[in-house]
Order: sequence, then C-alpha cells, then structure tokens
Amino acid sequence: MMRLSESDHKLVTDAVTEAERRTDGEIVTVVADRSDSYHDVGLHYAVLVMVLVPVVWGLLPQSVIDWGLGLVLGWNEPLTRRTLMTLLFVKLAGAFLVVRYLLAWMPLRMALTPRKTKARRVRRRAVELFRVGAERRTVGRTGVLIYLSLRERRAEIVADDAIGEYVKPEVWGEAMALLIGDVKDGRPGEGMARAVSVVGRTLALHFPKSSRDTNELPDRLIEL
Repeated sequence: MMRLSESDHKLVTDAVTEAERRTDGEIVTVVADRSDSYHDVGLHYAVLVMVLVPVVWGLLPQSVIDWGLGLVLGWNEPLTRRTLMTLLFVKLAGAFLVVRYLLAWMPLRMALTPRKTKARRVRRRAVELFRVGAERRTVGRTGVLIYLSLRERRAEIVADDAIGEYVKPEVWGEAMALLIGDVKDGRPGEGMARAVSVVGRTLALHFPKSSRDTNELPDRLIEL
C-alpha cells in the first residue's frame, strides 16, 4: 500500500505555495487511503452466491446429489421435506458466510468492486470534502480541491462557483492525467505536486494575483 512520506508532504505544500503566488485562487490538496469501505459490495456478492446455490444444485446430475446425500444422511435414511429444507438452509447460510468472510479482506473486496462504483464513490467523497473544507470559504469563491484516493487509484478535482463559470471540468484533464500516471508508478507525492502546478497555471489565467488577496485556505497536504 502506498504511503506519503514527509518529503512528499513538503513537495506538495511547496507546490501549493508556489502556485498561489500567481493567483487569487486557493488550492486544497487531500489524500485518502480509500473513499469508501464498500461493505455493500461484499454483501451483494454474498447474496449473489447464496442465490446461486439452488441453481447449482438444480444443474448437478442426480447421481452426484444422491452420492452427496448418502454421505450426509447415510444410505438408508429417508429424505424428508424437513431434512431437505434444513440441508438447503445450511448450504445457503454457509455460502453467504464464506463469501462475506473472504471479502472482509480489503484487497479482494477492492479488486471485485466494479470500476464505475469506485468512480462514483470517489467523486462523492471528493464533493463531500469540498463542501466541508473549501466551498464558499474564499471571498471570491475561488477554491479548488485536488483529491486523491489511493486504493482506488482515482482522483477528482472540484472547483468553487466562480471558477466553474470560466473553467470547464474537462480543462482539468491534464492535471488528472499527470496525477494518476504518477500514482500508478508509485509516486503519489510527485503526482499531486504536478497536478497542483497545472491547476495553478489555469487559475492564474482567469484569476491572477491581486493586491487584496489573502491566504484563506491551508497550503499543507491533508492526509486522511
């Protein structure tokens, strides 16, 4: 699992400080281990496997079923409805619990989580953090959040109202590409710093530094 070192923190903080020297915009950087626990994903897989148990039983040859029942009940024990329902319940519960136990291991759960689900959760978390820590917290509403979620290897850039009027979301594509590329290469600190530089240049075009500007949001990298 990737970790950010003290030098990474300094690298990003210095990049934010340098970028804000040329703009009234405020850049907030946040790195999280992950954006969600994805417990519901594990639950969905467990329910799916449980539902498939009767289907598998229905597809098995009768000889295999008779052989298995003979091992459990003995060859002369009659198969009553009560016994059949009990066996089915045990298999359903066993399948559910086994899958839930396996998916308690986060790397496996993350690997089985659909990419679109990860993208939605990372975006939702980024917006939540932006609303708490940056939205409308600057006089000119010029705050930008650069958010990186390490386990998902995904990032989001969320901008305040005034920036959204001038800068379309697709403009941040270069910053996102640099960030994700460095994260995949195991250099999250460098990726964040490079993304900050690109965002800073964009902000400087539309919101150049003015004499009345003050530092309204923290420059340091926030690691959750």
